[in-house]
Amino acid sequence: MYFTDRGIEELTERRGEEQVSVEWLADRLRSFVDQNPSFEDAVERLASFLARDDSDDLDE
Repeated sequence: MYFTDRGIEELTERRGEEQVSVEWLADRLRSFVDQNPSFEDAVERLASFLARDDSDDLDE
């Protein structure tokens, strides 16, 4: 288990039943980067990963 898995598990436990919009997620990511600017690159990479269609990954 990676260290980040703990946060992912917490997210699933606390909000696993909720449905959220992509707009809500984008707003939360922006807020996180505003509070933690040193994570800007990581959040950018995560957002780009989430934005890609699964079929885009097959083309690489």
